[in-house]
Amino acid sequence: MASIEQLLLQADLADSPSAKLDAELLLAAALGKSRSYLRTWPEREVEAACAEQFAAHLTRRRNGEPVAYILGRQGFWSLDLEVASHTLIPRPDTELLVETALALLPASPAALLDLGTGTGAIALALASERPLWHVSGVDRVEAAVALAEANRARLQLANSRFAASHWFSALAGQRFDLIVSNPPYIAAGDPHLSQGDVRFEPSSALVAGVDGLDDLRAIIQQAPEYLQPAGWLLLEHGFDQAEAVRELLSAQGFVTVESRRDLGGHQRISLGQWPL
Repeated sequence: MASIEQLLLQADLADSPSAKLDAELLLAAALGKSRSYLRTWPEREVEAACAEQFAAHLTRRRNGEPVAYILGRQGFWSLDLEVASHTLIPRPDTELLVETALALLPASPAALLDLGTGTGAIALALASERPLWHVSGVDRVEAAVALAEANRARLQLANSRFAASHWFSALAGQRFDLIVSNPPYIAAGDPHLSQGDVRFEPSSALVAGVDGLDDLRAIIQQAPEYLQPAGWLLLEHGFDQAEAVRELLSAQGFVTVESRRDLGGHQRISLGQWPL
């Protein structure tokens, strides 16, 4: 039998940009242990069944499958979320939406909406931080709604709920203090769609027309009908779309329009306030 250290040294994930982390996550999952366990007990021998499962995980990763899909979970904010191949994998850059929303509104009661919720990541992160907020998440994919609800139930966040809706289609008559969305924003011909983890993610959660702005346009045009006066709209977009999104917000009548930078220094989100 090989030890933990030996298996990690033998793991060949040269094509992954995060090879060491990937190997540790996959071995920890095969063992049913934490990554800290691997570092604490590197000399421990690994039973054959666990080693075989680790080898199977490595094969899937070498074929390009994201670690999150292999393990069926992904960390986001302070939460451990179940993920599936019909939803986008939550990413650290999207936490900027959560940070911004928390800073914009007080902790007093408020109604928030997460459009295209996927795993429920944004909605659940907000609900976990603000018990007095009522957070709704919607998605047009029924399986995504079911997954978000499963994450909500497991995390016991009673101040959130999820429903099926294609953007605002099932929300007639409702108004919110803040609407947040990480919609599809990649152009249909973008070469990145055939590279890396993105190859395995659902195109419906990624692609938005020839310039990547179709869904952003639709949300910006429709949002005023569902916002309270002085309500906010927060949108994630591509690294090179900030100026275009700010122009769309301003043209629609939003004020206090600005963009904010992600961990890589890119203008990753834009926001605007609906006037009183």
